Amino acid sequence: MDLNQAVWLLLVTAIVLANVPFILANRLFLVIKVETKSIVINLIEWLTYFALTGLLAYMLEKKSMGHVSPQDWEFYTVTFFMFVIFAFPGFIYRYNLTAFLKKS
Repeated sequence: MDLNQAVWLLLVTAIVLANVPFILANRLFLVIKVETKSIVINLIEWLTYFALTGLLAYMLEKKSMGHVSPQDWEFYTVTFFMFVIFAFPGFIYRYNLTAFLKKS
């Protein structure tokens, strides 16, 4: 896998995983069926997916480049807030749009 494919795979995976906790309101970690999830459970699930995305990024960088470049705290802050931005559509769907659609 070349570097371009690895970047696209990582971006698509990050966008999907950032939205999964909010879109699937009756599933916990894609397999456990629950009645409803609170926002705390959604955020814990979201943080777990953030860590899994970081692990995937680490493995893809090691496989495509042969080594992993050292990063400072700025890199991790930017990736965290990018994951927040990726999760925005799912969050709006879960907490704003569904409540709006139930009212009308």
